[in-house]
Amino acid sequence: MEPASQENLCVLYHSANYIVVNKHWDIRIDSKMWYEKQTVQSQLKHRFPELADPYTYYGFRFCHQLDFSTSGALCVALNKAAAGHAYRCFKDRLVTKAYLALVRGVVAEKKMTLDFAIGKNTTEGKTHMMCTEGTEGCENPKPCQTELTVLEYGAYDGDPVTKVLLQPLTGRTHQLRVHCSAIGHPIVGDYTYSLRTDNAPYRMMLHAYFLHIPLENEPIHVMAPDPFVPSLDSKWAPQRCVNILEDLLKNILTKPQAEIQEEPEPVHSYPVESEEQQAQCQQWLCEWNLD
Repeated sequence: MEPASQENLCVLYHSANYIVVNKHWDIRIDSKMWYEKQTVQSQLKHRFPELADPYTYYGFRFCHQLDFSTSGALCVALNKAAAGHAYRCFKDRLVTKAYLALVRGVVAEKKMTLDFAIGKNTTEGKTHMMCTEGTEGCENPKPCQTELTVLEYGAYDGDPVTKVLLQPLTGRTHQLRVHCSAIGHPIVGDYTYSLRTDNAPYRMMLHAYFLHIPLENEPIHVMAPDPFVPSLDSKWAPQRCVNILEDLLKNILTKPQAEIQEEPEPVHSYPVESEEQQAQCQQWLCEWNLD
């Protein structure tokens, strides 16, 4: 993939209800900042001006999020009903996602489940970061699970790295990056979670490779091409294959999603609303929902 521009948006799937794009690295999905002209939203408006919805703030309804530095499959709903159907799949944890990454060092275990709880880092100078439970300043950590499977061992620009498949079973902010860093194998090029030391690579090596949304009338099954191959990046030199990616995907699709127990939300007591207040609230929610 070339660096992002308004013209080179890569579309992986397109129907009357959804578009799935192969998001570039180092580009935001959307932005309210006037000076950020290049976003996925602006790429979509440039390519499909007729599909932008004037009744939404950004013009398009993004079904999920990808970090600024992460590339790969990103699903966009083209109408309110489609957004609602996709939202329910994500809310009910029916969506299957798998990421490819190059991580620093040699990951000894060929397969492992990472289950560090993740919370917001409140330490001064690190409030833009997440952290694992037990870290000083970790606020409100919540259960998280990521399955990591080794694909290949090799070297990146002469340093030992491991190519892995990551399957998030929960969806916390920066989950994959924090989990990899927590086991001592930060993602190559992740400046934030390498304690600001890994700044040589041209990008962070994390890619949303596979996305399956089991919509009742239009199941979406998309793969964004693997960017971590020597033909695209000569600094990556695989040396030993451990698992075949295609075989792992078959296993993921046939395996039910793991159930992660959430902490129950605290019960609060609120004043009783009048019927008129409830009607006004319901009307407001209907107008706001998914826009």
